[in-house]
Amino acid sequence: MAAVFALAPAAARAEWQAVEEVRPYSISGTTGAELYKSIGARGPEAGASRAIAHTTFKLTWTRKYEPQGNACVITTNRPKLIITYTLPKPSAALPPAIGSSWDAFIAGVHAHERVHGDTIKAMVREIETTSIGLTVADDPDCKKIRIELTRRLGEISQRQRQSGRDFDKIELGEGGNIQQLILKLVNGP
Repeated sequence: MAAVFALAPAAARAEWQAVEEVRPYSISGTTGAELYKSIGARGPEAGASRAIAHTTFKLTWTRKYEPQGNACVITTNRPKLIITYTLPKPSAALPPAIGSSWDAFIAGVHAHERVHGDTIKAMVREIETTSIGLTVADDPDCKKIRIELTRRLGEISQRQRQSGRDFDKIELGEGGNIQQLILKLVNGP
């Protein structure tokens, strides 16, 4: 199967914006230690344990596959991306001293999750660039192109997942940013 990639002019690409939303989950406590314990009990599931926060996304595409001669070409490729950040939120007002510690903690956690959101947006842009104008020869029924596109998208998706794992390894590791945020919250005022 011969696949040819042709870049479409930038004007031919539709501009899109990711929809980003925060989905809070309720925690309780009046000290940093109590808040962190509540996060451990109520945080989003992450394998066999729970996480402080989590970033998920829903990605759908509007694509148009057009036979051109004996080939098939992707002529339209518009993403719809919704990124959801799941973050803890105290269920009651916090005492002033712990409130400032909490604000610093949640700002750092939210910034961490936004990095994950940025890698997702970068992945979608790469998919868009890879897909628009993709041409597969000897495919007048536009079947082979779907197989080729799926192969390419799988590679892009795996790179994005690995990037997220590498980032988390640093951030969550010994002395990492998230570990420092946790220590400041738990040992705070």
